[in-house]
Parts: sequence; C-alpha cells; structure tokens
Amino acid sequence: MDNRIIKIRAKGSSIPLKVIPGHFATNHSHINYYIDMTTLKTRLSEAQEVARSLVGLYVNNTIVDTIVCLEGTEIIGAFFAEELTRAGFMSRNAHQTIYIVTPEFNSNSQMIFRENIQPMVTGKNVILLMASITTGLTINKGLECIQYYGGILQGVSAIFSAVKEVNGIPINSVYTKEDLPDYESFDYRNCPYCRQSMKLDALVNSYGYMQL
Repeated sequence: MDNRIIKIRAKGSSIPLKVIPGHFATNHSHINYYIDMTTLKTRLSEAQEVARSLVGLYVNNTIVDTIVCLEGTEIIGAFFAEELTRAGFMSRNAHQTIYIVTPEFNSNSQMIFRENIQPMVTGKNVILLMASITTGLTINKGLECIQYYGGILQGVSAIFSAVKEVNGIPINSVYTKEDLPDYESFDYRNCPYCRQSMKLDALVNSYGYMQL
C-alpha cells in the first residue's frame, strides 16, 4: 500500500500527514483513507512539531496538570507538556510540572487508572490527547474515564479529527477534514464500498494496518 501514499500539509505545520486511499475497516466503522501516523508518533522531530502545533490551539490562561494520552501518543504528550511549560501555561501540581499518563483497558474494554495513577487525574486539570477522531466512540470512552476519576477536562487534542466537536466539546487538532475534504467514515452495516462488493484493503487501528 505504500506506493499509494499521499502527503498533505496543514496550515502552520511543516510536517506532512501521510494518507492512503482505499477501503479500510476500523473497530467502529469503515473508512476511505488510512491515516498513517507512525512517524508522527515515533520520530522525535515530527512529534515535537505536532506538539508545537497543538500548543498554539490553546489560550495561555488554560491550566494543565495532566495529559491523558490515548492511541500511542505518549511521546507527543511529553513534548506537548514541555511546550505548554515553555509557553507559560500554569500547573497546580506540587512541583509545578505536568503528568503524562495512559489508561489501561479492562476485560470489558473500559478505560481504568490504577490506584498509583489516580491522584494524577482526580481533581486535576486534564487534556485528552488522541491520534485521530472519527466516530467519537473512543473519545467518549476517554471522557467517561476522566469524569469517573474526577478529572477536570480542559481540552481535547488530536493529530487529525474529522469532526469539530463531540457532545458539545470542541476538538483541537493539527489536521482537520478541511485538509482532507473527501475523508469519509461509514457504519459497517451501511458502507457504500461493501454494497459495491469492493474488498477491504486492510484492517486498521492506532497501531497500524494489516493487509487482507
């Protein structure tokens, strides 16, 4: 599939986003583009650039104590915390620093925090960081988790988001559907590609893709 890669750029960002057109299945839906964020999440220079782009989407009076990272965004989360600190964002933590944490999934696919991590979320000002947002199902799980443990949501950030808000909560993202206007997500029971008997190219998730 690598020979089908298209690179797009967002305004104010020097790093390209790699996308592959086709017919793909996620855990929640079928999509017509696979968005490859491998290097954005693992390459130091690109993760730093994503973090710099995200900081500009917040106002300086936002208080940030903790960044909850989903979908393998921990490296970006660390640089994001560094950029927030450098930009003068306030933290109420005892050491004036920002925690970077990741929830676990239990046997019911619910997100949980262990007791040693819970104090970094309970009563803290939290930013939820994700790789991509399409249907909103994963973000809802993340928001429920933060709310359950008593976190105070200050924002939701993503590298790419196909929606501007979920349940009235605005999404701050480096790349939006304006950068990839023909991006579509379909319920797997009502997928136009399936109706045309078009085979799936790959199964995709936050870890990558598996060709079929």
